[in-house]
Formats: sequence, C-alpha cells, structure tokens
Amino acid sequence: MFKRRNAHQLDEDSQQDNKVSKLRSALGPLSGHSLVFCSDASLKRYLDARNWNVEKAKKMIEETLKWRSTYKPHEIRWHQVAHEGETGKISRASFHDRQGRVVLIMRPTMQNSKSAEGNIRHLVYLLENAILNLPRGQEQMSWLIDFTGWSMAANVPMKTTRDIVYILQNHYPERLGMAFLYNPPRLFQAGYKAIKYFLDPRTAQKVKFVYPKDKTSDELMKSHFDVENLPKEFGGKATLAYDHEEFSRQMYEDDVKTAKYWGLEEKQYTEPNGFNAADVVSEPATSLASAAS
Repeated sequence: MFKRRNAHQLDEDSQQDNKVSKLRSALGPLSGHSLVFCSDASLKRYLDARNWNVEKAKKMIEETLKWRSTYKPHEIRWHQVAHEGETGKISRASFHDRQGRVVLIMRPTMQNSKSAEGNIRHLVYLLENAILNLPRGQEQMSWLIDFTGWSMAANVPMKTTRDIVYILQNHYPERLGMAFLYNPPRLFQAGYKAIKYFLDPRTAQKVKFVYPKDKTSDELMKSHFDVENLPKEFGGKATLAYDHEEFSRQMYEDDVKTAKYWGLEEKQYTEPNGFNAADVVSEPATSLASAAS
C-alpha cells in the first residue's frame, strides 16, 4: 500500500510539473520583475488557486503582474508606511508556527489611521516582508488576530475590507495558511458573515475562531503553535511587547534585502536615530528562493 501511495504521489507531482511547464510557455518570454516573480513555486500557487486549470491560472497571474507593475508592492519601503505601524497594529512575530510558517500578528484595537490607502499599503508591505522571510520550501504564512477589546470604533470600513480581501485572494493566492481570530466579540461575528460573502470557500476554511478558556480552542492553538512562544494574548506563555523602534530597525534591514532580491538600486534612508539601512550588508537568515509572492 505504501508503494502504491508513493507511486500515485510521484505521478501527481509529474502532472503538476507538466502544468507548470505549460503555464510558463503560455505566459511567453518574461524579463525583469516578472521573471523573478514567476518562479515555479509561484506558478504552482496560481495553478492550485485555479484548480490546476492552465488558462485560468494564466489569466490570474497576468492580472497580478499588471497590478504589481502599477502598485509596485516590492518597491514599498518601511519609511513610507512606518507611521501606520506606530501602534503595532500589524507586525511580524519573532516565532514561526509548527509548520515553519512566518506569523503576522494583527491587533485591530490598535488601529491608528482612517486612511484606506495607508492601511492597505501597510498591510501589503508586511505581506511582502513576510514572504521575504519565509523559510526555504515554505510558501505560506499564518495570521494571529487579537480581537480582545475590539469595538466598532476600531472597525475598518467595509470597502477597505473588500479591497484587502480582493488583493489577498487575487494577488497573493495560497499565501495564507491559517488565520486565527482570537476572542472575537459577537458584534464582529455578525459582521464577519458579510465579509465571508467575499471570501473564496478555500480561504474561508482557513479562518478559525478561537476563544480563551475554551478546550477546543486551546487544543487547536497548541496543535499549531508552541505555547512557550505564543503570546499570552493568544493563550500562550510568552509576553507580547511591540517596540516600534526595534521593529523599524528590522524592517530597514529587510528593505535592503528586498531591493537586492528584486534587483533594485536601494536608496539610503536614515532613521531619526541615525540608523542607516544601506549600512546593512548581512545576508538574510532565510532563503530568498521563496520570496517571489
């Protein structure tokens, strides 16, 4: 039985590789940013998102390439969005989940801006940053969203939410591994029904509602995270403390890595404390092979 299952997997891998080759041929000659972006791993994600239909995947990835050529997410730099992150409403965690996925921590109660474009660019920047820091062979990230203390005052307008969902699903397909919504109030749960309407069924299945002092929720979180690393705000034992200056330092360093990956000439931007991103010469700790979003 093991050999039959293994042979089936090999056959499936061969079929997928064949679809990737067909998609690459259908896309035609690529250069510059498009060539870097269209790695085999990226093509597989787009094919997966379109049930391995080459024509549909081609249309989807062409739309993404068009969006990236105008929105230029890979050219957004921390100094352009740092003001949106002053409260730590979204940050990259210092730990991974049990699958080795990069973790983004989101705290809606820390919302500090009413700018729809500002919120979206800040999120897109951190999506690109999370992808940059993915371990070799890992294509997805996890989201931890803390709704403790949430109220309508901190709510993002529905249009902004729709725009975010559209960007995530159409331009970052199969990047979300799991999203854990911790301690969402009933008011949000009611509103989520409207949001769910815009979610692809596969994406919706990745969204998990978890609650404090709930056995099922505790088991779910422990199955995905080491409680020693998981912040107390999410039922773990670690302390979550956002230091904007230290986080900014990390982002400035990563901006240099981003520019290097995409073959861009990085300008020198200096923080108020004198830290210069261009002075960073160290290589990223994780592979950039997965960095194409």
